[in-house]
Amino acid sequence: MSIISMVLVVVVAFLAGLEGILDQFQFHQPLVACTLIGLVTGNLTAGVMLGGSLQLLALGWANIGAAVAPDAALASVAAAIILVLGGDFSTKGIAVAQGVAIPLAVAGLFLTMIVRTLSVGLVHTADAAAKKGDIKGVERAHFIALLLQGLRIAIPAALLLMIPAATVKGALEAMPAWLSDGMQIGGGMVVAVGYAMVINMMASREVWPFFAIGFALAAVSQLTLIALGAIGVALALIYLSLSKKGGNGGGGAATSNDPIGDILEDY
Repeated sequence: MSIISMVLVVVVAFLAGLEGILDQFQFHQPLVACTLIGLVTGNLTAGVMLGGSLQLLALGWANIGAAVAPDAALASVAAAIILVLGGDFSTKGIAVAQGVAIPLAVAGLFLTMIVRTLSVGLVHTADAAAKKGDIKGVERAHFIALLLQGLRIAIPAALLLMIPAATVKGALEAMPAWLSDGMQIGGGMVVAVGYAMVINMMASREVWPFFAIGFALAAVSQLTLIALGAIGVALALIYLSLSKKGGNGGGGAATSNDPIGDILEDY
């Protein structure tokens, strides 16, 4: 990996760390972070495939009360770096990187705990500056806290990049078959849970036909990914057009048996 690629990977990792808190441009999402790392390292296809797999895992990661979800940013960045350094972009290599991402996400909780603890002191510093009317002091505390969040991902990424590619490749190849196969099976099961969550959130009487059409079209091997995407966009536009006209035959507002959806539509 060239020096320029390594620098760009660290930049992507830094942005992912920031977005893990800001949620503004979603750089911390696996689909975005892995794709960007694949792009800057010349392995765009592998990055997209890994990001898509990890994104389905991350669908089930959410903060509930005081419980903090696993760190999607560190999992995405570290798994993508390991995949690139390992050099195995096959389905098995992506599955192994996906399996490694899960313990990395849990390890990221320790790093975010440290940074959030340090941020408490910065909050007190900002409060003291606010009492004095020092707006610049408040801004400095804010930016320092964001800097720490970015370094939380950028530093581990830089340390991973320092490991020779041959060492990473040798470690992955030395992994016993029962462990790599177990990671692949476990990762597939978690992805299935992600699919189930998506269907549970989106499923209603109106969209079930589109699910059926999508699964049928996915079995047609002659269709490319771009073609499937174009068909999906076309079906979405058809659905939006029909939903605006109403589907109850009487010209009134159509309901979807989804109370939350109906509230959002009324809003």
